[in-house]
Amino acid sequence: MHSAPEGHFDSRSDLRRYETLLQMADLLTHHGSLPQLFHELANRLQSALNFDFANFSIHDDGHNTMQGHLWESGALRSASEPVDVEASACGWVWKNQEVLTIHDVNQESRFPQSMSAVKDWGIHSYCLLPLTTFERRLGALGIGSTQVDACHEGDLQFLKRVAELTALAVENVLTRQALHEEKDRLQTLVEVNRTLVSNLDMQKLFAVIAGSISRVVPHQFASVALYDAERQGAEAWLLTSPNPDLPSTSSGIVDTEMIPVEGGAVSREIRTFGRAELGHFGSVFANRVADAGIKTVCSIPLKTSTEVLGALNVGSTQANAFSKQDQSLLQQVAAQVAIALDNARAYREIAELKDKLLHEKVYLEHEIRTALNFEEIVGESPVLRRVLSQAKTVAASNATVLILGDTGTGKELIARAIHRMSQRKDNSFIKMNCAAIPTGLLESELFGHEKGSFTGAVTQKVGRLELANGGTLFLDEVGDIPLELQPKLLRVLQDQEFERLGGNRTIRVNIRLLAATNQDLAQAVVDKEFRSDLYYRLRVFPIHLPTLHERVDDIPQLVRHFVRKFATRMDKRIETIPSEAMAAFLCWEWPGNVRELENFVERSVILTEGTVLRAPLSELTQDPKLETVVDTTLERAEREHIIRVLRETRGLVSGLNGAAAKLGLKRTTLQSKMQKLGISRREYTG
Repeated sequence: MHSAPEGHFDSRSDLRRYETLLQMADLLTHHGSLPQLFHELANRLQSALNFDFANFSIHDDGHNTMQGHLWESGALRSASEPVDVEASACGWVWKNQEVLTIHDVNQESRFPQSMSAVKDWGIHSYCLLPLTTFERRLGALGIGSTQVDACHEGDLQFLKRVAELTALAVENVLTRQALHEEKDRLQTLVEVNRTLVSNLDMQKLFAVIAGSISRVVPHQFASVALYDAERQGAEAWLLTSPNPDLPSTSSGIVDTEMIPVEGGAVSREIRTFGRAELGHFGSVFANRVADAGIKTVCSIPLKTSTEVLGALNVGSTQANAFSKQDQSLLQQVAAQVAIALDNARAYREIAELKDKLLHEKVYLEHEIRTALNFEEIVGESPVLRRVLSQAKTVAASNATVLILGDTGTGKELIARAIHRMSQRKDNSFIKMNCAAIPTGLLESELFGHEKGSFTGAVTQKVGRLELANGGTLFLDEVGDIPLELQPKLLRVLQDQEFERLGGNRTIRVNIRLLAATNQDLAQAVVDKEFRSDLYYRLRVFPIHLPTLHERVDDIPQLVRHFVRKFATRMDKRIETIPSEAMAAFLCWEWPGNVRELENFVERSVILTEGTVLRAPLSELTQDPKLETVVDTTLERAEREHIIRVLRETRGLVSGLNGAAAKLGLKRTTLQSKMQKLGISRREYTG
């Protein structure tokens, strides 16, 4: 700062300085970047003041450091690394807002780091002034000379004016930059929002999120952690990775580990983690992130108006990488990401519900076609009443029921009755006959499958378990489930969760299982054909259905029920069931039970042309043993049948609605039979 000797007034020097100040004032509005401004300021300043070095140091509010812009020999360059405020002479000036004059750098013991650099430049005297406006403390201006004690009082007064003008110019540049950055940021956020809200597919959305983050903040790692309330953890979705150990994919999900929420994977406030903190999460995923070289992670909660969905995690390979402005930008992006994820989740749930309802509709339409009017349980025998009492008792609980009985005894009807009497009656009753489905398709039918999980799986399929969610699943012929599928079914019974065939997402359901079989499962367990643990899990509440032979008293009522059912369906009017036919029904052993009886009555209705049932009784007397049984029991069966009809007609014998008409007999014939069989009035009116 080689000025005129002290006390000597140099008017030409003062004039040059005055002109320099005017030129510097003119620079206040003419430069858009700090480097350009500092270069011009230094060049103009040298015309009025001889110096060898200048340092324009600006304070970084986010990191509390000083970033220098160094001018030497007509060239400007930025310092390679910012310097901490406490370790810098410029930082001291900025912090204390005082002028610092160092007459001999070699004698200065403070600020060893910054003074060492100044010495390397050959500077011996150094004068520093704060760059401050009315509203902001911006940094410091340093002027250095290769001479010792080069800064005099006149130079200092001039430099103070230079520092004031420089501060104003810097503030203008920073303000313009902030306005441009704000404009760019708002435009970017609008574009990000438009991009995010236009994507409803969860898999595609993750790739869009990754691209959106890269537009606002430089980073090397990004992930989304979605909170799973049921599993008390977060599922990690990797978006951007710095190394092959954490590969990023266009499909999104890379690591499905459930990360404990307490570890910080899902923060409810903005948090910044260092590498050491990542290692304390107790998560394999977090350890892999740290091992990949990530030194800083900023975690921003993904909040909607009602809940916290998870967190957006952005990482950098640099320490203390994210400024307050970066965090503000990420917070605004996270708000849009949360809305997009919530919309995508709602869209997925609606699509799944729509798909489920479609499957239910098709399924229930099939059920209506195949089981219409087969809902009633007909009969009043003591053994049947006992079964219904058991069904009513267990219906109120959620216990698994194993219904045992021969084929045709009505196991499905009991299962439906249990469902109708349970708290799940308003939800679906889904049935599956395990014996009717090929073994290779049974797993897909029960658990569902993902698209592409096997040859021919061109679409995703929802299994019966998902269809029954919230309701009841009835597995008929459960003994035919292959051994290899039994552990998977056992897991559903124990944990109420499973995975689709070819899928890796755990699906939780809330179902009540009813199972039925005509096999001896206990013997199957002994023969190693059925798992014992599954058998005991199914056999929580067993119900044994009686054969029709054990409930003979219900046969007349069942016959009349089926006659009415099929006559209505075939548009026929059948008013009479001959006593001979009813006696034959009572005497047949019915190895096919109720189903065989129903089929026989249907065949009889088909053959009937008038109002009297025409039953092919010859089919029931082909066995010689049966003929003997018919001969010995016909009288007893006929007597019981007449009493039953008389009870139904409340003792009325004649007339259109009388017992004689219903039995297809004349009044006198019926009275004769009653007398012959010893039927007293007390037996049908008491």
